[in-house]
Parts: sequence; structure tokens; C-alpha cells
Amino acid sequence: QVQLVESGGGLVQAGGSLRLSCAASGRTFVNYVMGWFRQAPGKERECVAAISWSGASTYYADSVKGRFTMSRDNGKNTVYLQMNSLKPEDTAVYYCAADLWFGSIRHAPREYDYWGQGTQVTVSS
Repeated sequence: QVQLVESGGGLVQAGGSLRLSCAASGRTFVNYVMGWFRQAPGKERECVAAISWSGASTYYADSVKGRFTMSRDNGKNTVYLQMNSLKPEDTAVYYCAADLWFGSIRHAPREYDYWGQGTQVTVSS
């Protein structure tokens, strides 16, 4: 079992920044590909970023490329999502997820084994 706890969400004006954190406990954190997903009301959950176990490989959705940066600190069992130049369309509940997988980064929600409870990000115009 892996427990994931997100923090750092909140209300921010368009153009602003937020940094999300996800602290993991339980099984060996370094074995997991980690992903950040978001879900807006009435929309499907989508992967906005994912990172390999070493941090050497990353994936970003086209909608956030150049604005969001995902990183991980395996020593602290924590992943981060730095979100800059936020837009109202970034408003959603953001979830951290873990995928016990040693291959290429995957970004379909069904591939991920463990999920956090989510943190709300609201961007006002």
C-alpha cells in the first residue's frame, strides 16, 4: 500500500503561480512512476504531468507544456508540481497518483495504482 497526501492548492489570480506537493508513505517510493492528474466539473480526469522513478523522464500534457514543471525528491518521498502562468481553465481538483511500473511513463488514469485525496486549484480571471 502507498498513501499519498497532496497539499498546496488554493485560489490564485490568472497569471499567478502555485506549487503542489505530494508526500508518499508506505511501499518503496522510488519504484513508482508518479503522475499529477486533474479533473474539472463535467470533464474526464486527465494527466497533466508524469515523471519516471529516476526523474530523468517526464511527460506533460500539451495544455500545460512550458507552464508546469514536475519534479521528485526520492529522499523525501515527495513529488512536486510547479504551476506558473495559471489560467482559469486550469481550475480543477488536482490528484497525485502512483504507478508501480518500470517501463515508459504512462498517463492513462487506469494504469495508476494509488491515488491521493485531491487538492482544489481555482484560478480566477
